[in-house]
Amino acid sequence: MGQARAHQLLASLAAIYLILGVTQHVTGNLTDDLEIMWGNAKFITDSSGQQAIALALDRSTSSAFRSKKTCQFCRVDIEIKLVPGNSAGTVTTFYMITENPWQFHDEIDIEFLGNSSGQPYTMHTNMYARGQGGREKQYKFDFDPTQDYHKYTIIWNKDWILFLVDDKLYRQIKNNQIYGAPYPYYYPMRVYATIWNADDWATQGGRVKTDWSQAPFTAYFRNYRAISCDLYQASPMCLPGSGWFDQQLDESRKQQLAQVDSSNKIYDYCTDSKRYKNGLPKECGVN
Repeated sequence: MGQARAHQLLASLAAIYLILGVTQHVTGNLTDDLEIMWGNAKFITDSSGQQAIALALDRSTSSAFRSKKTCQFCRVDIEIKLVPGNSAGTVTTFYMITENPWQFHDEIDIEFLGNSSGQPYTMHTNMYARGQGGREKQYKFDFDPTQDYHKYTIIWNKDWILFLVDDKLYRQIKNNQIYGAPYPYYYPMRVYATIWNADDWATQGGRVKTDWSQAPFTAYFRNYRAISCDLYQASPMCLPGSGWFDQQLDESRKQQLAQVDSSNKIYDYCTDSKRYKNGLPKECGVN
């Protein structure tokens, strides 16, 4: 009984610490955590009075920012308001990547594929480990991601990669290295966000091109938060009960995942048998 109460107390303290830490971080200065990389990127105050970063794309240049710190096993949240109107051909990204040579790099991706006016965005997710990628799944939204900010989350721990939208689970990637499947495990990553032109493939397979008369195309980012929980981290935010850093999926999250798979998923590499002449990737057959 004493041990159970101790665990409960630790979990409660961790939850309080997490709430306080999140509040402090989200209302902090973006320039403490993020830095402009190139192009038409700038820190601004948005219409609600909050600090944000505007990434703009025109015919001459893309734009990007990145985190000042790397992390190995972490939760990263950011709020994004995507390009409105005719965004066909554009891609807005939020991703994590190692600084290894490209042929051995690890990467966890969320890419937002633009579309013609009135047509929905596609959220394209992917993962690379030691240079091996091709783990794409794509989703549509139940809302217009251009009308307001929405929160997008990547959680990466030693067992899972999780993709969330407004705290709703959209995708999981399990660490199946024991079956020979690639998984990013050994190296820290840095967070990036970019906007760029990809009209050779992004919208309807490249059939719809970017309309440069609509430029500049601008996406907005705010309320960035990164919590690192590496294998040796002692932070209260990394204790059992404080997050997903060492947990399996509970029933509520499993139900969310089933609902998204049924209503929002539009592509899954594990069901694309025509793509793989020698059979589906190993992890596709692992339950």
